Amino acid sequence: MITDMKKIIVSLVAFMAMQSLTAQSLEKMQWFNEPAKWEIKNKSLTMFVTPQTDYWRISHYGFTVDDAPFYYATYGGEFEAKVKITGDYKARFDQMGLMIRTDEQNYIKTGVEFVDGKFNVSTVVTHTVSDWSVTPLNKIPPFIWIKAVRRLDAVEIYYSLDDQNYIMTRNAPLKDNHPVMVGLMAASPDGQGFEAKFESFTVKHLPDQRRLNWLKNNATPEK
Repeated sequence: MITDMKKIIVSLVAFMAMQSLTAQSLEKMQWFNEPAKWEIKNKSLTMFVTPQTDYWRISHYGFTVDDAPFYYATYGGEFEAKVKITGDYKARFDQMGLMIRTDEQNYIKTGVEFVDGKFNVSTVVTHTVSDWSVTPLNKIPPFIWIKAVRRLDAVEIYYSLDDQNYIMTRNAPLKDNHPVMVGLMAASPDGQGFEAKFESFTVKHLPDQRRLNWLKNNATPEK
C-alpha cells in the first residue's frame, strides 16, 4: 500500500512538473502595442496587424516609430527561439516574425517582409539607429520557419522551409548577460494591415557557454 501511494505521489509530482513546463504558453505572454483583433487557438496566435505601424529608428528615413504589435515574454541568458509564420501580405513592407528587444533603442526583428511584390527574409538590427538586410526568396512559400539563437553577445538568424534544413542569414550583436523580451512581431508600415498567423512558437534555454567552458576547465579529476 505504501509503495502504491509512493507511486501515486510520484505520478502527481511528475504531472505537476509537466504542467509547469507547459505554463510558458502563449496565454502567459503579454502585449506591447496590442492590436484590436487577435486570437489564441490550438497553440497558435492569429492577429490582424494594426495598420500604419512599424519598428524603426532614424537612419535613412529620418523618423522613429515604435508602435507595431509585439507579443512577448522576458528571458535571460542564452536561448533558441523558433516560430512558423504565415501571412496574408498585401502592401509594401508588410512583415512578421520574431523580435528580441532590450528597449526602444536596442532590438532585432527578423522574419518575412513583402517588398515590391517579392518575399524576403528580412532582418532589422537596431542599436540607437536601425539597419536593414534582406535575403530574397526564389519562390513564395506557403509558410516559413524563423529561428534566432542567442549566444554570448550575438544573435544568429536562420530560416527554413521545412523546419529541418536551416539557412543562416545574419549574425548580429546584442548585449549579453541582460534580460530581453522575446516574442512575435508584425507590422504594416505602408498598408492597412493583414492577417498574420504564428504557430509552434518555442523558446528553448541553452546553457551559458562561458559557464560550460569554466566547468570543463575546472572539472574534478577522476580518482
